[in-house]
Amino acid sequence: MLYTNLKHIETAAQLEKAISDNENVMVVCGRMGPMCIPVYGIAEDIEDEYKHVQFFDMEFDNPEAVVIRRLPEVRGFMGIPFTIYYKNGKVVKATSSIQTKEQVTTILNKEFGAPANKKTL
Repeated sequence: MLYTNLKHIETAAQLEKAISDNENVMVVCGRMGPMCIPVYGIAEDIEDEYKHVQFFDMEFDNPEAVVIRRLPEVRGFMGIPFTIYYKNGKVVKATSSIQTKEQVTTILNKEFGAPANKKTL
């Protein structure tokens, strides 16, 4: 179990529903380890700001996470978490390992648009 304040995805069916029901989705797939916890924290910190994005976590070691681990976009990734960005049901970006808040928000702004109360440069 992941001890985050994000919405948890536990099955492949839940993941499919999340990405089909929402235009913009970010899923952090990892463990409660030193490379993953900061990324969960970033997602938790910016979730209220990015109201047009749905944020989720999924446990990397869950057998159901095979749907993320087998994505062509993550082929060759060596570090976790795998952070997957979906737009209209399709993967538009995938990253691995620890990320900074600036890296995450840059991707969110590019792929999904900046929050309504902020402007991009």
